[in-house]
Formats: sequence, structure tokens, C-alpha cells
Amino acid sequence: MEASIKKIINRLNLPKVQFADVRITKTDNEWIFYQNGFLRQYGTSLDSHAIGIRVLINGVWGFAGSRILSEANIDQLVKTAINNAEAGSRFSLSPVRFKAMPAVQAEYIHKPQIDPFTMDKDEKLAYLGKLAERIKPQDKIVYSYVLGMFMRQEKYYINSEGSYAHTVFYNTNPSMDVLASDGTQVQNRTWPGDMSAGRGGFELFYQKGFEENVDRIMKEATDLLSAPTIAEDKADIIIGNGHLALQLHESVGHATEADRIFGMEISYAGKTFVKPSMLGNFQYGSDILTIYSDSSDPRGMGHHPLDDEGIPGKRVDIIKNGILKDQQTSRHIADMLGLEPSSNMKASFADDFPLVRMTNLCIAPGKGSLKNLIAETEHGYLLDFTKTWSIDDNRNNFQFTTQIGYKIENGEIKGIVKEPTYFGITPEFWNACDRICGEEEWEYHGTFQCGKGEPGQAMLLSHGIAPSRFKNVNVKVSY
Repeated sequence: MEASIKKIINRLNLPKVQFADVRITKTDNEWIFYQNGFLRQYGTSLDSHAIGIRVLINGVWGFAGSRILSEANIDQLVKTAINNAEAGSRFSLSPVRFKAMPAVQAEYIHKPQIDPFTMDKDEKLAYLGKLAERIKPQDKIVYSYVLGMFMRQEKYYINSEGSYAHTVFYNTNPSMDVLASDGTQVQNRTWPGDMSAGRGGFELFYQKGFEENVDRIMKEATDLLSAPTIAEDKADIIIGNGHLALQLHESVGHATEADRIFGMEISYAGKTFVKPSMLGNFQYGSDILTIYSDSSDPRGMGHHPLDDEGIPGKRVDIIKNGILKDQQTSRHIADMLGLEPSSNMKASFADDFPLVRMTNLCIAPGKGSLKNLIAETEHGYLLDFTKTWSIDDNRNNFQFTTQIGYKIENGEIKGIVKEPTYFGITPEFWNACDRICGEEEWEYHGTFQCGKGEPGQAMLLSHGIAPSRFKNVNVKVSY
């Protein structure tokens, strides 16, 4: 494959081509789904190849992608990419420009502890089937599922600047959920939360403690049926890792994808309240808050040695001590904003056009354990595990409901509340953050399903977070 991709990039060495890159991906997927104790789906999609060819001519991108890698089809893709760029350049008012980069050669082969694609099928089914049997409908549990999704992707990337990368990654999305009902209402509990995916193989089921938390989620789902709701208008809240990743994702991650500033992404997933004039001075959060993009960290699903336009993986502080410092960018948008590119251009498969995407977006850890943070909270709630959410298309006004809240009185947990809901405005909310737990609580949570683009793409990415406290947050819902 390396020889083939180098041959293609050589064909694009033409005087009229300002820049070119080629990507080839080979993707394997497997999914196993148990519902109410029974195996409902088992499927595989192996050796799914894709190729994408991108050229810049007269300041305009031309792209062509396909799932067919025959020589005849590649010939046609080269012609189509060039024709698309030349045709588009007749109408362009703002040509794409960016700085040249030195050539980089990179290879990263990730090996999971337990490869789900070589693991014995019966062993996988036995483990997941045992979980499904334990949480199947019983007493007030009326519905349950266990899900395992496994993905392996090999990628080759090359560009006209001489950069080349070959990577192999494994990702796993493990999840289970139970639904309880008393005939008048339903309550659910998932494990390990809405963003349960991560870099790795089948070992994630063991690392995330599925067997150890079966009884917990069944009891909590049932107990929530008779639990009270939050009564006060405002309260201090601690948000646990099972939900905080989504709060970060929606109100910081998407808001700082800089293509939204310029209307390059707007109709499908919204724009942003962020403006170029805010960089370097806008108080996005409290002074203890540092949020960074780090595609150089191999622990997260957003890791890569090179992004999909040849920028080496790196850490970039998006918010530093509360101040908005940078953005997630492409090479072109970074040039428009006077920034260095952040290595955030990614495509789900080679035949997708790369977009500005989150990679590993993280909250820098603070100090102390969750146990200590609870002990230091006089009155409030620990909220965790996403239930429903909404946010406006500026990424500014939001409302989140979690599955469960744990009431805190005088530093101790004193019972649970159901469907705790909080709402606010993004900068006000992050400025209310007064404590972030330390390294001992910090972990990655991720998703297989971050949607963006037209045609739509689903991206895999991770968020590094630790439980955090927010002061005097709106928690009263009026009906």
C-alpha cells in the first residue's frame, strides 16, 4: 500500500497543483448487541477500503473519494479531483492559503491488550451474554441491553510536501443500560455513561468494571422511581466523569472548532458565539480552568502522529487559566486567524473530506480526590450519567438532565434525586467552576458518534476529564 500511495502522489506533482494529499483507509467493524438477555445482533464489516485524493489549484480544493481502489478508478479519481478544483476556482472569492510545512515521516501501530478481532467469538459472546443475563428484565427492570462495538482502522497518508504516515488503531465502545418502571414512569441507568468509548480492545469491559457495577445500576434505576427531585432554584453541583465529558464536548469542543466562526460549518451542527476578537482576552472560564487539545496523547481516540492534512499531533491550550487562547483549526483557518495549525483536521474514512474535528479535548486536572471534594461541599449535588440534553446553535444556551443526582449535606452523600437538571449560558457556567479534581480522578471518556459535515461524518474522539464543582448553578425546572 505504501508503494501505491506514493505512486499516486507522484502523479499529482503538476505545476498547477499547489498542494496535494492522498489517504487510504482499511477499516474493520464488529458489533454485538444483547437485548433483554437475548442476542439480537451480531455483525462484522471487514476490510472496508477507501481512498481520498485532494488537490489545491488556484486556491480552491478539489476532492474525489471512493471505496474502489482499482487502477482504473484511481485514474478517474485523480482527474475528478483536478477537475473539481479547476471548476471551483472560476467562482472562488477567497482563495485558500496556508504556510508550507517541513516533511514528517511517522508510523504508529497500536496493539490492544485483547484484540477483539482475533479473540475467540464464543468467549466474547459468553462474557457479554453473562452480563445480559444478569441485567435482563426482573422485578421492576423492564428493559436492558449490553452493547459491544469494536473498530480497527489502518491508515496511509501522504502529501506533496513529503510527509508520510502509517497508523493502526483499535477502538472499543462498551455499554450497558437498564430501564426500570413502576407503571407510571421510567428511569434508566447506563454504565459507564453516555461517552463510554475508548482506545483499546475488549479489555475495556474489564477496565471499566462492568461486572462490578451490574447490581449498582439495577438498584439505582429501581430506587430512582421513588426518589425526589431537586427543589431549590440554584445549587452547587459536582459533575462526575460519566456526564462531564458531554458538557465539555458541547459547550467548549464544538464552540471552539474555528470553521464555525467563518460559517464553513453552520447548517448541520450549528455555528458558535466565539469571535476572532475574543482570542487572547475573553474570560471563557474561571482562572483554575485550562482546556487543551492534545492529539499527541496515545491514550485517547483522538491520537495521531499526523492529522489528515499533514500537521503533527500536538498539545494546544484552547483555554489557559480561563482565558480563550486558541482554536481547533485547519491549516487554512489557522492562517486566517494568525495562529499555528492545531492538528485538528480529520476525516472518518479516506473517502470523506477532512473537517475541523475534536481529537483529545481535555480539562487539565486540579488537585484532590472526589471523596475530598464531596467532604468540602456543605450543600449541593453530585450529578452524573447523561439522560437528555440540548444546546442552541451558537453553543451558548444549554440544558442538561442527568440520570441521577446524589444529595450532599455537610460533606456527606444523603440520598439520591431523580432526573437532576441544570441549565445556563456557556461562559457563565465555566466561570462558576471553583474546583477540579486531580490526576487520581482524571480519565478519558469518548464517543463513536460525533456528527458533523454535509455529507455527515461520525468521528471517534476522546475527552480527558476529572469531576469538577460549579457554584450556584440554575437547577430549577419550571413546567
